[in-house]
Parts: sequence; structure tokens; C-alpha cells
Amino acid sequence: MKILIVNGPNLNFLGIREKVVYGSRDYGALLQMIEKKAEELGIDAEVYQSNSEGEIIDAIQRAYKEKVDGIIINPAAYTHYSYAIRDALASVTVPKIEVHISNIYQREEFRHTSVTAPVCDGQISGLGFEGYLLAMEAMVNICKKRS
Repeated sequence: MKILIVNGPNLNFLGIREKVVYGSRDYGALLQMIEKKAEELGIDAEVYQSNSEGEIIDAIQRAYKEKVDGIIINPAAYTHYSYAIRDALASVTVPKIEVHISNIYQREEFRHTSVTAPVCDGQISGLGFEGYLLAMEAMVNICKKRS
């Protein structure tokens, strides 16, 4: 089973930006956690990060062409306004889970709206890095039920 984990803008700056919101662990720590969880689950997890909307769309489209089993995405700020990423997600029929490190519903009003969540199978918000691990477990279960 192969899943794609897509991280949007500024997530590569974890541990540097807004530590009160995102914590002090850096992006490398997140990647290590994901790699360890993938080994535990016996899956192949490819992680992709971009600050560019078009590159994120390209990654989603590549996932379709490469027959990835599921997508976990943290669109970051694009969550709230990228209809282009929303449309790319809607175009692929694999399971999709949206993840946010912070609780977007406890933050600024503009962050309360996700244009991408309605085309995903679920959303995990506010559980820190652990949200990715829960999403990976859920994705494995969803994919097994579909096969």
C-alpha cells in the first residue's frame, strides 16, 4: 500500500515559525515520525512538501497516474481559499484525509473555513504531529475496506 502525504506552504518552517501555535519540533522530526509509523504499518509513505499551489496540484495528479492508494494532505493556508487544490482533490477517487497541526477552528475566523475538506473523506485538526499518525492509521483502514 502506498500513500502520499502532501504538505503545503511554510510547513518546512516547523520549529521556526509560530512556536506557540505549531510547537518547537521541526519538519525533520515530523518526517521521522511519519517514516517510523509507515514502517510500523507496513506501508510506503511518500512525503511531499511545496510552497507552490501548482506544484501541490501536480503532486496530486501524479498520485492519480501512479495509482497511489490514498492521500493525506495538509494544504496549510491553501485550505481556506484554493479552489484549484480542491478541484484537484475532487478529481481523484482515492481516499483523502485533510490534516492540520493546529485546531483551525480555534484560530482566526478566516481559518474556520476549509474549501478542501468537503472533497476529503475526513479531517483531523488540532492534534499536533500525532494527527498525521492517526491519519495514516485511518488511511490504512479505509484502503483495506475498499479492497
